[in-house]
Amino acid sequence: MYKTPCSRLTGVWKCLPFISSVLEGLVGVNAQKKLISNASSHMSARNLIQLCRKNQAEWFTFQHLCFLKRQYVKSIGGVCQRARPKQESVTSALEDRDDSLVRQVQQIPDLKLEPGTVMPPCDSKNIQDEPEATRAARLEARQWKESRVEYSDLPGIYARLSKLKLTALVVTTAAAGFAMAPVPFDPVTFLMASVGTGLSSCTANSINQYFEVPFDSNMNRTKNRPLVRGQISPLHAVSFALACGIPGVTLLTLGLNPLTGFLGALNIFLYTCCYTPLKRLSITNTWVGAVVGAIPPIMGWTAATGSLDPGALLLGGFLFSWQFPHFNALSWNLREDYSRGGYRMMSVTHPGLCKRVALRHSVGLIGLSALAPMVDVTTWTFPLVSLPINLYISFLAFRFYRRGDRQNARKLFFCSLWHLPMLLLLALTCKKSRVSRDEAAVAPSTPSLAL
Repeated sequence: MYKTPCSRLTGVWKCLPFISSVLEGLVGVNAQKKLISNASSHMSARNLIQLCRKNQAEWFTFQHLCFLKRQYVKSIGGVCQRARPKQESVTSALEDRDDSLVRQVQQIPDLKLEPGTVMPPCDSKNIQDEPEATRAARLEARQWKESRVEYSDLPGIYARLSKLKLTALVVTTAAAGFAMAPVPFDPVTFLMASVGTGLSSCTANSINQYFEVPFDSNMNRTKNRPLVRGQISPLHAVSFALACGIPGVTLLTLGLNPLTGFLGALNIFLYTCCYTPLKRLSITNTWVGAVVGAIPPIMGWTAATGSLDPGALLLGGFLFSWQFPHFNALSWNLREDYSRGGYRMMSVTHPGLCKRVALRHSVGLIGLSALAPMVDVTTWTFPLVSLPINLYISFLAFRFYRRGDRQNARKLFFCSLWHLPMLLLLALTCKKSRVSRDEAAVAPSTPSLAL
């Protein structure tokens, strides 16, 4: 263990009488005689340790040698040995600095009040003299506890739990898809489609909030949600989600057709089991969320027709592309909030990609509008009348791409709020009539009269 010889300790053998007297009380007479007899040979520390190991009963430890060394240094003043200076730690320097500051503070002379000066009384309460009941009430107020909710407050809580505004937007897009379908309008089918889609959206939003309670509490935007504030229990929220989801999917499946019910269940699965966990893992959550937002108009189309046609996919494409300028502009001004909550959004981790994707899909809305008359969804008037609003949102997306500031992001976001309803309204206005569709279908099958 100790391989370095003690040959540097020259002169240690000059004080053998002193060492001899110490060794008599530590290691015994036999070991002492052996050490003194071998002292003239200038043996090293290694040989000394090996010699002591042979006699296990009279063995002495390394601490004994250290003690001998200290006694030797104290008694012999002529030996040029000095201990290695101990390095001063950083904490000691800081403590010395703190002591100096304390001494400086203590050197401040006491203020002497002039005669006639009256000191104002202290307004702070003495906590030790506080009554026991007051102290218990104060401590209880600081503890987290579930809020007591009245039955009259439940509708408002359910509205916030299901994200009523987002659910209204989902139902509106599903209604637009139903209205754009090339079939006669049926009010009963339309009502069942709207109710079933709304209940499915409430389920997805409620389960989403159930999973994100720890993260929503870190964001200013979501810290007042019912589950975060403890207004209802998690079991209550999950029960509400099941009470909405089971009747909703059943109504879409049995009341309309299995295809619409499958799309409703698929949308709940994508939103709760794919989009929600991906928000903390990868920026691909934005594309998954765009697919979730594109399914409701397809559900409205399939509820009316019972089939998945190119027109339904076109309406889904409108919603898919519109969500990127809408959400990217919204998340740009909430980057600090999303970062605090631990969400991996494009605006947080890839700001350049966030701006490029918003511009790309804003321009893509122009191409989708031009594609609508090609699949017999609208007339050729729709690409022309929708061109101004598509160019305007593309212009705002370009300014957001070039400057990337909060002001342009806010302008793009507010433009997207009115752009989608206006685009769907123009598409409904320019919808291709059922008569023209039938004429187009019959014209190729008319037999030729030429002989």
